[in-house]
Amino acid sequence: MKTFLLQFFTWWNSQTLGTRFHTWRFGKKVGEDEAGNVYYEGGIDSEGRTRRWVIYRDYSEASKIPPGWHGWMHHRVDTPPSSESYKAREWQKPHRPNLTGTPGAYRPQGSILTNQHRPQVTGDYDAWTPGS
Repeated sequence: MKTFLLQFFTWWNSQTLGTRFHTWRFGKKVGEDEAGNVYYEGGIDSEGRTRRWVIYRDYSEASKIPPGWHGWMHHRVDTPPSSESYKAREWQKPHRPNLTGTPGAYRPQGSILTNQHRPQVTGDYDAWTPGS
């Protein structure tokens, strides 16, 4: 019952009822990634290509799609990673989720959101004043 209510009232939890119905009606399961996201294809989009979509295991966050599946989702490759032995190249970094809004987010030096103190102003800056 909880899953039904989450799908009915929210769009960010896995899938909506409309997506569930569309997947049931037109979707053909293509594969699943290591995070538990399930990938589907079926139907034709407005550009005449096969429509592809993902049902996230948890929250809907586009940065949760690994590089191999990202290429397939955006029609860069025709073969999904589940049909081939995809291995990341040695120069590719491991997948990291989007950390925006979390304590692990990037905060540059001098940001008011860090626990560091801002450097002291040196006096080499003159503020603009009207008429000067």
